[in-house]
Amino acid sequence: MAWSTSSCVAQAIQSIRSPIALRTLLPQRSAAHAHTFSPRASLSTTLTQRKNVRSYATEVQPSEVPPAGEIDFEHFRAMPARIVPVSPSYFSGIPKFYDHLLRLERLLAQNATLPTVPSGEAPRKAWMKIAQFREHLGEEVPTKKYMGLLKVVYRLNCIDPSLIPEEVNAALQEFVRPGNPLGEAPAPRKLDELGRARGKGKRKASNAVVHLVEGEGEVLVNGRTLAEVFPRLHDRESATWALRCSSRLDKYNVFARVRGGGTTGQAEAMTLALARALLIHEPGLKPILRKAGVVTVDPRRVERKKPGHVKARKMPAWVKR
Repeated sequence: MAWSTSSCVAQAIQSIRSPIALRTLLPQRSAAHAHTFSPRASLSTTLTQRKNVRSYATEVQPSEVPPAGEIDFEHFRAMPARIVPVSPSYFSGIPKFYDHLLRLERLLAQNATLPTVPSGEAPRKAWMKIAQFREHLGEEVPTKKYMGLLKVVYRLNCIDPSLIPEEVNAALQEFVRPGNPLGEAPAPRKLDELGRARGKGKRKASNAVVHLVEGEGEVLVNGRTLAEVFPRLHDRESATWALRCSSRLDKYNVFARVRGGGTTGQAEAMTLALARALLIHEPGLKPILRKAGVVTVDPRRVERKKPGHVKARKMPAWVKR
């Protein structure tokens, strides 16, 4: 009997909690008792009523939150959700090199239809060497990759100079060696206000500076005569050979200053300095002086040993170290 009574009570409570019972009982409540309703019961009633009302997803209800606006992708690129490298070649190991290469290839693709000139007629420019390019970028660029980049540079440089775009010129200028030794020729040397030409020459450890002016053939070296400075006939002829081979011994006066090394080195240094000074007066004598060998720089130099330096003796191969 006790079990049946409790079971009936549970069934009654369950029936009261059901939505159907709530719909049945709620209309019967008076306005005076409205304040006694629990929020949970009101929420359940609202949800139940919405289920029975047909609506569309495009309809905006007054009580609903308005939908989000359109995504601004430009703003999204400026403030990404994760850190994005500036260079697309960031993970390549040598990003600066690949940035230059991609930019040059893009310029080549844009201007591939422009007429070109033979490589021999293209503007002469001294491009950076591999060591200078590595120092410029701060990256250890492999030689093979740099040679591939130079091929693109050569192709862009062969575009007709009258039609080449300014953008291409600016890009090529970044790879020109500082100073551009093959660009503009140095200004020709001229005579000073006294009509003198100045020439410098070196040979071994000797230096010579010559001032050449039109005169009667007088030659002074360090304020003394040529015979006093160079007792040997061979050294005297070597020092003035530029004037002898061009038959100008009686036309110019020579004032030279020599120092360092021995008499032979000083005489040969004076030969080069005198020839350079003579070319300022008469540039047309260059073929004669070059054939005589007086304007050719001798690359041989004498290295001075440091004090206290002892050359290490080479040990035989059979000696164990």
